[in-house]
Amino acid sequence: MQLKQNLKAVLILLVVVIFMYQENIEAQNKKPKGKTKTPVVVEESKPTPPEVSYMVSMSKPWTHLLEVEMHVKQAKMPDKSEIAMPVWTPGSYLVREYARHVQDFAAKDANGNALNWTKVNKNNWQIDSKGLTEFVVTYNVYANELTVRTNELNDEHAFWNNGALLMFPKGFLNISSTLTVKPYGSWKIATGLPKVEGKENTFVAENYDILYDSPFEVGNFQDIYFQVQGKQHRFVVEGDGNYDLNKIAKDTAKIVEEAYKIFGELPYKDYTFILNARGGGGLEHLNSTALQFSKFGFTTRYTDFLTLVAHEYFHCFNVKRIRPDALGPFNYEGENYTKLLWVAEGGTAYYESVLVQRAGLISDREYLSGKADQFKALQERPGRFETSLEEASFDAWIKYYRPDENAINNQISYYDKGEIVNFLLDLEIRSASKGAKSLDDVMRYLYNEHYKKGRNYTPEDYQKISEMMAGKSLDDFFKRYVRGHDELDYNSSLNSVGLQLSINKGREQGYLGANLTQQGERLNVSSVSAGTPAYEQGLNANDQIIAVDGQRASLQFLNSYLGERKAGDKVILTVFRFDELKEISITLGGKGVETYRIVPVSSPNDEQKSSYRSYFGTDLK
Repeated sequence: MQLKQNLKAVLILLVVVIFMYQENIEAQNKKPKGKTKTPVVVEESKPTPPEVSYMVSMSKPWTHLLEVEMHVKQAKMPDKSEIAMPVWTPGSYLVREYARHVQDFAAKDANGNALNWTKVNKNNWQIDSKGLTEFVVTYNVYANELTVRTNELNDEHAFWNNGALLMFPKGFLNISSTLTVKPYGSWKIATGLPKVEGKENTFVAENYDILYDSPFEVGNFQDIYFQVQGKQHRFVVEGDGNYDLNKIAKDTAKIVEEAYKIFGELPYKDYTFILNARGGGGLEHLNSTALQFSKFGFTTRYTDFLTLVAHEYFHCFNVKRIRPDALGPFNYEGENYTKLLWVAEGGTAYYESVLVQRAGLISDREYLSGKADQFKALQERPGRFETSLEEASFDAWIKYYRPDENAINNQISYYDKGEIVNFLLDLEIRSASKGAKSLDDVMRYLYNEHYKKGRNYTPEDYQKISEMMAGKSLDDFFKRYVRGHDELDYNSSLNSVGLQLSINKGREQGYLGANLTQQGERLNVSSVSAGTPAYEQGLNANDQIIAVDGQRASLQFLNSYLGERKAGDKVILTVFRFDELKEISITLGGKGVETYRIVPVSSPNDEQKSSYRSYFGTDLK
């Protein structure tokens, strides 16, 4: 009986299944052919961008504390809001950990009530913002380091980079913000940021790339205005010195004019040069630059000052607008790797002296003398066989700003060798195109076809555009000199403009091969070049030489003493190494002092003379 009941149940279930299947088939057949129901996709709503404003005060400048107040307003805030501090600033390729100077951090709501917050990593802070539409963050930044990439506040002035001072709301780098400055006493303000109409000392940035690209100088500085191609330029100088501000403005205008001739326009409404007459260096920005130069160097080293101005100014085209692949939009919380710093920085280093020479501020012979010195410095660096230009560019984040005593042996500078290789590349393009094209055309093409069309460029682009202007393949040039470690063939390029490199060797004398510095009464070994007698026979960097063959050592005495020796002679160096006295016996090598000069070839032909005139604007003599 039980078996019959089970079979009956199974049969009923089977009938039901068949019936449901037929109903489904009929329903499918009744659907209109060729039409499918489009699923509804519900997009996740994006958070409303916040409104951000800052106030920077300096109520007690002698404490070196810049006081920051950051206001954040948002229609609907998340439960947790996160703000961050950049770890580097564009143009200076090193993680500098600006958050280490932050102190006295606090957060409160619009009514002044304290909010809970947590520091989640080295440069990120998380604030409890549930249910709020506004919060205020306050903090101080210790500012007592005057470089073009850091901050300084004292009783004389304030200089700062916004990337080293102002935090940003995570995920909102594209929003605008305003910055109000409360200067100390009667101090004046200089910056490239535009003012907000109707608000005293308040400036606006359309996004964080522009905010972080606009340094401030606040103090009792001197300034001068001048016009180039209808655009206003301002030169601001903080500090005393032997400079002539009128002459600086006049010569700077000539440099700007030469850049205009290359690109056919000045891509800004106005431009501000900020100079601190102390220290040295420069950092480029879209419509401004920060410069430092020794207050008493404007007479004896005025050409060096002009090339510094020209370098940082040319960056407003090359780097700030003509951008290598990874340099913008920026990641402010980590490294931005590129193989193109030899173009971005080395190419700009090349044009710094080109602009100054074209402006008539140095002669063709002075220009070539500087190039010869650069050739010599590179040839005396063993690291030229170890690191390519692309490798040096890529590793800038860990090497260039942190050289050690072995850097001379395993590294090159993408500035120095980059300048030389761009010079040789310019000559190659001019020669191959019979003078029809030059590196100017490469820069102009990058400006028009990449910057103006919103595109960065790659290493492949730079080679391809150079080849386009040359009218031939330059793969061997780039393979050997950019991606490789080959010795540079200077004369193959120089000959095209009727020049050659001349190396004169002086009388051979005893050669040690260590680079020495005199610090007071101490004679220290700063580095030892690979392959030299000192390197091969055990003299180390950081050794302190106290005697040579029993005679008290000084830099002047050692140079004189070795000058009387010859290859094969032995000397005994008495040194302190880690406070332990040692004697090192070294068999000297032989080397004559080398003098590098770029001179005309013996009988330049008409084509070489014409090429020289095209390059320098004057005749070959």
